[in-house]
Amino acid sequence: MSEQREPIRVMVVDDHPMWRDAVARDLAESGFDVVATAGDGEQAVRRAKAAGPDVLVLDLNLPAKPGVQVCKEVVAADPALRVLVLSASGEHADVLEAVKSGATGYLLKSASTQELLDAVRRTAVGDPVFTPGLAGLVLGEYRRLAAEPAPAAESGAADTPRLTDRETEVLRLVAKGLSYKQIAERLVISHRTVQNHVQNTLGKLQLHNRVELVRYAIERGLDDE
Repeated sequence: MSEQREPIRVMVVDDHPMWRDAVARDLAESGFDVVATAGDGEQAVRRAKAAGPDVLVLDLNLPAKPGVQVCKEVVAADPALRVLVLSASGEHADVLEAVKSGATGYLLKSASTQELLDAVRRTAVGDPVFTPGLAGLVLGEYRRLAAEPAPAAESGAADTPRLTDRETEVLRLVAKGLSYKQIAERLVISHRTVQNHVQNTLGKLQLHNRVELVRYAIERGLDDE
């Protein structure tokens, strides 16, 4: 019999009270621990720091402070926090800006309740979750960025920390867009072991989240191997 796990702690940020309450209620009824809600950007940053959620379900269109700024600030304050954007906008510019601000995933508000619940669970373990069609866009943008000349700070390249063979293997599969579950199956290791390798790699490379890790891997051509 598996050990009892702590419920995933979630915070919901949306400026529409009915929508915010409905999402919070659906999450709570499905076993998530809704630790806070907020209706504007300033309130969101303040309450996220106080409540310490595992996952922040965040709308982008907020009064007082835009969602992308909220995302930047809460991730900077707590790099372990995962942000799942839940937005009415499928505009490519909005998606890319959210991801560059530290969001782990991006779901449209047209998603079903079940899709949202699944997205929150997957976001909590670090999987990138995107409405179909958006994942390719994000990877494509990072390939484009990786093709551009690197900033002058590359002089420290000789000091790049050494990764183990297994860490490099996991990093290569992350860059190809595989979920942790798929990587675990491919390498015949546990989901937890994959997470540990990713966390170790983030620490060695001084990166903050999976998005930065994917960009690092693509810049070094690991996704083409």
